[in-house]
Parts: sequence; structure tokens; C-alpha cells
Amino acid sequence: MKTPISASRVRFVLCEPSLPANIGAAARAVKTMGFRSLWVVNPRVSSYREDPDAVALSTSSVDVLRESRCVPTLTEALEGVTFAWALSGYDRRFGPPIEDLRGAAGRACDFLASELGDIAFVFGTERSGLTNEEIEICQAVAAIPADPESPSLNLAQSVQVTAYEMHVTQLERAGDAHRLYDWEKRFEAEPPATVPAIEGFLEHWQRAMEACGALDPKEPKFLMPMTRRIVARAGLTQPEVDLLRGICAAIIRPKKERAGSKKGKAR
Repeated sequence: MKTPISASRVRFVLCEPSLPANIGAAARAVKTMGFRSLWVVNPRVSSYREDPDAVALSTSSVDVLRESRCVPTLTEALEGVTFAWALSGYDRRFGPPIEDLRGAAGRACDFLASELGDIAFVFGTERSGLTNEEIEICQAVAAIPADPESPSLNLAQSVQVTAYEMHVTQLERAGDAHRLYDWEKRFEAEPPATVPAIEGFLEHWQRAMEACGALDPKEPKFLMPMTRRIVARAGLTQPEVDLLRGICAAIIRPKKERAGSKKGKAR
């Protein structure tokens, strides 16, 4: 599964952010979802790219922070953009129509498929959000459905949620819905245990159960058939079999009995 190539045409625009830390955190939020285009409009701290807090919170996304575009006005940040969504918790009387963020992400993907330009998501300042004038520059308003008792999100949190919704929607459009990247399933690549390896473990297991008294050879009952069923259902890998056989060996002969028994031990 690959990151959608149209991700380069998605902009995240921060209007007049007050805290460099939030810009750094937004850079991280953008990159973790496969995007790179971060624009900053008239920030309070013009040297935010080198600010220690911004760098610290960008973590592995310092490149997005350093390569972010800084411009004086929102209009300049939207140069080349076909459609822009203003992120807001509520609609405005004379502003563009409001829709939920997930629906906006779907429409954004439709715009990307049209190949008619970039799209953008625009975020306001930490204290008061976007002004009416800034929202009117955009073509729609997107709202994150938040609990009405606590609807306010941090700027970087809003960017993260928006980037996530866009990323997931793009994956769904590419036929990769509900799938994870290969790196997220690192241990699924371990080789499955072979039939002889499983049989060797079961023999070892039986000896261990006899050694600890859990299995009476004269009246074995159903311990081994039940163990086989559990093992078949588990789908053990070779490293897992090796681990279990190590436990069996310890049951048969505890560590304290093995101490000093190795040949060639230094005296």
C-alpha cells in the first residue's frame, strides 16, 4: 500500500498562528498522514522555522517545518487553489455553506480527481479561529463533529484530524480501505512453523506435561487433543515454537538443576 500521489496537491494553511510550537506540531500532523504542503500566513513569530519549541514538536517532520511557505495574506496562500475549506466549529450568517469534515474530505478527493488545481484546508488563529473575512475567501466551511460540551480543539489537533480524514478517504478511493501499511505489520513476516516443527513441539509439550504432573500417561484424557486444537487455531510461527520449546525444557529440567552442568565451565 502506497501513499496517494495526489497528496502533494493538498495544502494546509495556518492563518496568523501565535505559537511556533503549534506550527511545529502541525508540520508533524501533516507529514504523518502523507502530506507535505504547509503554508503559514502572517505568523506572530516570523522565525518560527528555527524556534526550539517548533522544532521539538515537529519531531521527524522538521523538513516540512523548514520547507513551509510563509506569506503575508491568505489570498497569496491560496494561489493555484481550486477549492478551499475553512475549518470552523460553526457556520457564519453570510459565509459559505458548512459541511462535516468527512463529507468535505470526500468532495476534496473529487476535486483532486478533476486535475483542475490544488485544494486547501484553512485554519484560524489559536485564540479566536478564522475571521469572517478569511472564511469568505474560502468556498466552503468544514466542521469537525466535536462534543458540544467541549467543542474546542487545539490548532495542531484540528490539523491532525483533517489530515487523517483526507488520508483515509484517499486510501478508500484507491481501494485500500481498512488496510495497514506493511511497516505496521512488522511481525507478520515471521516464517510459519512447519508441520515437523509443530510435531516436535507437541512431543516436547507432552514430556513437559508429564514432568510437571499435568498429564498422567496412564490416563491422558483430552489434554493432547485439546492442545493440538489450540495450536492449529493459533497458527504458530517458528520463533513462537522455539519460545514454547524453551519453556518445555525449563519445565522438564528447571534452571536450578541445570546450573553448573555445562561442560568446560571455568573453575
